[in-house]
Amino acid sequence: MTATQQQWRRRFSDLVAGRHSPTGDPVDAGARLVVSDPDGTEVFRAALARHHRFEDDDDQVIWIRPLVGGQDTVNGYLFNLSLVRRRSLPVAHAYLVADGVEMELTTGQKARIELADGPELEQLARWDDFTNRLTPEEDAALGRLDADSWHGRYA
Repeated sequence: MTATQQQWRRRFSDLVAGRHSPTGDPVDAGARLVVSDPDGTEVFRAALARHHRFEDDDDQVIWIRPLVGGQDTVNGYLFNLSLVRRRSLPVAHAYLVADGVEMELTTGQKARIELADGPELEQLARWDDFTNRLTPEEDAALGRLDADSWHGRYA
């Protein structure tokens, strides 16, 4: 792994984990994913769960969990884990930009991992509250990012 690859991967990891919090508490910070088509049109934006996985094979693939959906219920804010699935970012090139990481994807799109704020930071706070309900086994299963479907509670 080159020094540049180590740098952007470290920044990526720090952003997702919330290690850039101005208060020192990672719960006050996090990351969002913004995807744009080749013409610059934004096509997707979502907060990211606090885990990711780099594939270390010939292809540079990053597994992430965008936080989509969810709803307020009498039992608090709940996510359907069959919908909040892992997603892959097939990276052709990645580099550091300002406070984030920009990636050219093999699809021709661009993806940017940046500081979450506004609605995405609120969604991440709801996710953090939700994951506090999970058993350690459920939380570990989500964090592994190794399955495309969820067969348990909150499906």
